[in-house]
Amino acid sequence: MDFPKFQKLVTERYGFAQMENPTATGEYFSDSCGDMYTFYLRIGADQRIDDVSYFTTGCGFGVATCAIVTSLVKGKTVDEAEHLTAKEIEDFLGGYPERKRDYPERVLEALRITLGNYRKAQRPTTAAESFSKIT
Repeated sequence: MDFPKFQKLVTERYGFAQMENPTATGEYFSDSCGDMYTFYLRIGADQRIDDVSYFTTGCGFGVATCAIVTSLVKGKTVDEAEHLTAKEIEDFLGGYPERKRDYPERVLEALRITLGNYRKAQRPTTAAESFSKIT
């Protein structure tokens, strides 16, 4: 694992923000650790992800993984984003510690839910609305 890259991702929190007027949102709650991941997407007419941000209640690995996903999907089409793999995320960070190897799949699940909501044209929600559902 590239620890300096991990530290930079956690410190800078690239993409950590609620988005005004997103095209789609989606969330995933991990009952194994209690983390919640919410993605916000702004998708253009060409099905390209023009902007992406996230909110998480997770630890540093959750923050870093969400930041990686925002970096990897921005500018891609919805179809391309749906094919993002855990291996691509792991490669970006140079691997994950064994105890943290499930983070890419958790965060990808949140992204897949968000993309599915876009396809279903569900009404976007705020992180506060999402969080209120689990408290």
